[in-house]
Amino acid sequence: MSAKKKILLIDDDDAVITYLVTKLSKLYDVVSTIDPRKALTLAKAELPDVILCDIDMPQMSGGDVAAELSSDSQTARIPFIYLTALVSPEEAKDLDGQVGGRPGIAKRAPLAELVAKIDDLTRNA
Repeated sequence: MSAKKKILLIDDDDAVITYLVTKLSKLYDVVSTIDPRKALTLAKAELPDVILCDIDMPQMSGGDVAAELSSDSQTARIPFIYLTALVSPEEAKDLDGQVGGRPGIAKRAPLAELVAKIDDLTRNA
């Protein structure tokens, strides 16, 4: 059994998925999908330690994904982080790491910042 934390990554951009799976899988078990409509099913099946989700997706917005996950008793307590290109790393810092009322990080932020945010949210889990 793996001692690694598990991440569910939701993003409609294959390049983002490929990059982050490659980088994050060195530290975490990563499950991913490019279809946000599969988020609830995957989250219930995998019970990840944290969910990383893009905001701006054509099939279903990150806000809709967050609302669906929050309304289900099995997934409501899983830490959720917006991963977005809608804000720059500087803007995310100006917003105290909150985007749309949830923890958020810019896609262009250094990988170390993303890892620190994941570790911070999962530390007590």
